[in-house]
Parts: sequence; structure tokens; C-alpha cells
Amino acid sequence: MAQNKILSLLGLAMRGRNLASGEFQTMESVKNGSAMLVIIARDASANTKKLFTDKCSFYGIPVYEYSTKEELGRAIGKEMRSSLGVRNAGLADAIIKQLEMKEYAGDGRNGGKHGENKDT
Repeated sequence: MAQNKILSLLGLAMRGRNLASGEFQTMESVKNGSAMLVIIARDASANTKKLFTDKCSFYGIPVYEYSTKEELGRAIGKEMRSSLGVRNAGLADAIIKQLEMKEYAGDGRNGGKHGENKDT
């Protein structure tokens, strides 16, 4: 299942110290240019979604909405996380590929680039 693959890749990024987790660390990685991809939890606040969507758009960083805060946190061995920043280009590309496959598969459960909510 693609969801397990995405969450597994996020866990791999965390173990390799190639992941910023939480709003502050993720925003810092966006601003300093180390983030190659930002993932926002579907159940994050509208303010958080807008903040990251706008900032990532400005810096030219792909941003996707995916999963829940609880699932993202569990995947990286932490408590709930509303945002994650992938700092490794290879892992970011692999995750984007999985997200795009899931988005185009049309299951409508998760995903969405630049804040689109595939649930509606």
C-alpha cells in the first residue's frame, strides 16, 4: 500500500537525520533552504496549512497534505506532528513519486499538492 511506503520513507528520513519535524523546525528548514519537500497533516489547522503553503510557494518548495498528525508522528517515532520537512533530495523525490501515484490513483483518501484536500 502506498501509504505504508510513504510513512516508511518518512521514518527512514528521520533515522538518517534528514527530517525536520514540528512547525518551528520545518519552517527553519524552509527558510534556510534545506527542505526539499514539506508535508502537512490533513488535520492541521487552516492557519498552519496557509502558513506553509504560502512560505513554500515563495521559496519554491513542494508542499503536500498527507495523513494525520498522529500517523505522521508515529511514522517518525514522535508524538503528533502537523508538519515535516524532508532535507534529502533523493528521499524527497521518492516520497513525491509515491504521493503523486496515490493522488492519481484516485482513491481520494489522502494527498493533495499545495493544500488541496482530496477528501472533498
